[in-house]
Amino acid sequence: MILPGATLGMLGGGQLGRMFTVAARTMGYRVIVLDPDPNSPAGSFADEHLCQPYDDQEALDYMGRECAAVTTEFENIPASSLDHLGGSCIVRPGHGAIAVTQDRILEKNFLRDNGFGTAKTVAVRTADDLAAAFAEVGSPALLKTARFGYDGKGQHLGRSLEELAEAYERFGNVPCVLEEFLDLDKEISVVIGRGADGQTTAYAPAENRHRNGILDVSIAPARIDPATAEKACAMAQAIGTRLDYCGVLAVEFFVLKDGHLLVNEIAPRPHNSGHYTLDACSCSQFEQQVRTLCGLPLGDTRPLRPSVMVNLLGDVWREDGPPPWETILGHPRAKLHLYGKQEARVGRKMGHYTVLGETVEEALTDALAIRAQLLPDSP
Repeated sequence: MILPGATLGMLGGGQLGRMFTVAARTMGYRVIVLDPDPNSPAGSFADEHLCQPYDDQEALDYMGRECAAVTTEFENIPASSLDHLGGSCIVRPGHGAIAVTQDRILEKNFLRDNGFGTAKTVAVRTADDLAAAFAEVGSPALLKTARFGYDGKGQHLGRSLEELAEAYERFGNVPCVLEEFLDLDKEISVVIGRGADGQTTAYAPAENRHRNGILDVSIAPARIDPATAEKACAMAQAIGTRLDYCGVLAVEFFVLKDGHLLVNEIAPRPHNSGHYTLDACSCSQFEQQVRTLCGLPLGDTRPLRPSVMVNLLGDVWREDGPPPWETILGHPRAKLHLYGKQEARVGRKMGHYTVLGETVEEALTDALAIRAQLLPDSP
């Protein structure tokens, strides 16, 4: 076990890295963050911020010497950087698991090969593949870039081959997947923690609502029957086992009208939908990330109370200043989390708030009432 007093490394300095850094420093660890952004949200909380590119050899060598273990906040860190660090310190999760989850083609193949159901998906590596893929998938269909897509970026819902061809060209003719568009009952996600010894635990599934491709609201626990919740947790843990994963991992699921579960995507890191754990669980997903990185026993994942998390995007900032924070802070069961980003932009995640309740419906009613005051024109 790596005990408090040791130094941990974080590749990536956004809000996920920031919340990991807060958890690690609260537990008594030092943290070094590597991120090229001089205004890195995580860097401002860390003991040291190495403001260099992720492949900077001097910065990586320094992290390798100083850190007992290193982790990442997102899946698109260069593989060469992870391999380089692996020669001098513990790196969790390993490059093999990240390589699968950072490419949608590899990820879909991994899921199908291991018996996990997904929506019908066809790889589109060149423009010549698009017509055959569209004939197989049908209309409408979702075109998604194989790499670097998130929060609705690199995705297009099309109803004709011509429309999808235009989107493919707009994406830069990079490898993509074409996926059938499903009639869903719900979208849910499960966050798990898995140690190097194989010990695994799952947080309660969250029910997710999106706006413009970006997570808007997460309701925990999800309003699904217990059998579906149990199956989703078991599937997420099985995926972690098949990946030989060590760390915190999130699995997004589609819940069909008949209750059937299909895997949508895997995120090899803490997840936006798991932010509710900061306030509603005794061990948050970020403390769990520290625990899995350091070889500590996993923390309790049971929710203490129902909760609803709402993302705060740059949309709620006004020309004359920030939103009226008293709207959130004036509620006795609302918790505000801001990420320390200096520039608010439409669609940019600036923070979130969580509302606790005696029941899910009470928490949801209060959370949406707060959002209606922050965004009066919101549907």
